[in-house]
Amino acid sequence: MSTDLSLNNGVRLPALGFGVFQTPPEETAVAVEDALRVGYRLIDTAAAYGNERGVGEGIRRSGLARDDIFIETKVWISDYGYNETLHAFEKAVGKLGVDQLDLLILHQPLPSEFDLTIDAYRALETLLADGKVRAIGVSNFLPDHLDRLLDATTVVPAVNQIEVHPYFRNTDLLEKDDKLGILSQAWSPIGGITFYPGWGDDRRSTLEDPTLVEIGKAHGKTTAQVMLRWHLQQGRQAIPKSVSPTRIAENFAIFDFTLTDTELAAIDTLDTGARGGPEPEAITRAAWGREIPEA
Repeated sequence: MSTDLSLNNGVRLPALGFGVFQTPPEETAVAVEDALRVGYRLIDTAAAYGNERGVGEGIRRSGLARDDIFIETKVWISDYGYNETLHAFEKAVGKLGVDQLDLLILHQPLPSEFDLTIDAYRALETLLADGKVRAIGVSNFLPDHLDRLLDATTVVPAVNQIEVHPYFRNTDLLEKDDKLGILSQAWSPIGGITFYPGWGDDRRSTLEDPTLVEIGKAHGKTTAQVMLRWHLQQGRQAIPKSVSPTRIAENFAIFDFTLTDTELAAIDTLDTGARGGPEPEAITRAAWGREIPEA
């Protein structure tokens, strides 16, 4: 299996990336440097994470050439609107210390003010046309959101970053993305680790699931490694996160084994239909808006 994937505009990206959601700014540079040392070449961050500057610092410390690293970030809903989103790009590259982004995506669909979402995406299209970004996309967009977006814009998103893990396979959305030629990126790819604060307090960890434990034993792998391999074999890009050097390296060690069709199907049956994060339809600027600093 290839260790990279092709987007619908021909841009290629690693099948496995490194995420920094909920990573404290002061720990981000070290975590990113560790990840790059292990072999990760895609770093996923966001304006709302507050750690883009740390990502940039970690990249610089790595000593790797800029062209060897795929940098992805997200525009937060507070910066939606055509001119606002163009400015959000400037804020992001300023913090990251780069001139061009490999992938820039809208963080949420903002259904109650979808006109702003459309304007923001049109700004992404302008940035793409101007060569300031290599690919554009969205995050947490449901099938209806994608239809509404495509009715009003020109460029099909290259990526839809969504919650996917064995306890929430998000099947309908995965099928919609596939039908439209959009790559599904899995955030919270090993559900039970990364959750929005206060969301799903009754959740249970996939890491202790008997089916996943048994499959892991068969391959001499951890449950986390099994889940990440499940994503990649089903054609998704996955973005695990950690600040532990051992866990960072462990999550990357998934290219030396293959799950059987029976094992993949068994993992699919674990789906509960329950999200670990908020319902995308419920995201509003009144409840979720926050100012994204200039620097």
